[in-house]
Amino acid sequence: MLFNRRSMFRAGAVTALALSTPQIMTCAAFAAAPPKSDITNTGFYRFMLGEFEITVILDDMRTFDGPHPTFGADRDAGEVRSLMEANFLPSNRMVGQFNPVLVNTGTDLILFDTGNGPEGREFGTGQLASRIAASGHALSDVTIVAISHLHADHVNGLMEGDRPAFSRARYVVGRAEWDFWTSSDFAGTSAAMHATAIQRKVLPLREKMTFISADVSIAPGVTSMAAAGHTPGHMAFLLESAGRRLLLTGDTANHFVASLQKPDWEVFFDMDKGAAGSSRRRIFGMLAAEKIPFIGYHMPHPSAGYVEPLGTGFRFVPVSYQFLI
Repeated sequence: MLFNRRSMFRAGAVTALALSTPQIMTCAAFAAAPPKSDITNTGFYRFMLGEFEITVILDDMRTFDGPHPTFGADRDAGEVRSLMEANFLPSNRMVGQFNPVLVNTGTDLILFDTGNGPEGREFGTGQLASRIAASGHALSDVTIVAISHLHADHVNGLMEGDRPAFSRARYVVGRAEWDFWTSSDFAGTSAAMHATAIQRKVLPLREKMTFISADVSIAPGVTSMAAAGHTPGHMAFLLESAGRRLLLTGDTANHFVASLQKPDWEVFFDMDKGAAGSSRRRIFGMLAAEKIPFIGYHMPHPSAGYVEPLGTGFRFVPVSYQFLI
């Protein structure tokens, strides 16, 4: 059979119409589905670090105004806005994420920080307990709870009602942190907003607490590191297994752009802003120089990644498949 150009064009048009019509109908059907408004995900991310099993638990997210003046309070709002826009982020709204970490060493199941607890559920956070269960562990499996510092979004998950959430655990807290929050030093300051959480969540567990300084092993392969500034006794924790290292930085940096690219910018929640900036430079400088990965409590879930030098600060490089192969 012979085809000329006109018949080929006519046949092609019919074929194109036949192929496109079902697609148009399918798109219309999909368009009728209502949009979803939540911003959550499956809730945990798991990988191996040497012989340690690491599970990052998303206690969930909240949307806030900002970043300015929470971040860059000592800067002009336009400077902060320009930084956000240069990094493809909104300049007037931000999402806060909360990422406690479970580390299974083979001997202990260690939980680092406990999220927003029952008080957070009104705002959509406080999902730690249910997501630990979804990850395959029971709360009673946790043998050590290590607290980076005693802010409410790190300790509210310690108790469910009037009972400890982790019935078999012992607790590790920095001595300087404990001494500050059990004194009257924070009365009348912005830190007083955390007083209720400490009274209700922390003090009832006093008899099960071990108070430590920096450079202390809380379990084989898990060592505390000084990171003061955000709070007087704020700590990071270094994990080491089978020749691999990872640092849990807690709240050393609270925004993956503002706190890392501009480590000297003031952060409202940092109690000693100069010391906090020094801790950011020291810790993330070490991570960049030695190419050590880290997990930051407020980094974008799964909150694991690397940093590299960028100008006068650092660039966050999110993890992809590095831990999976």
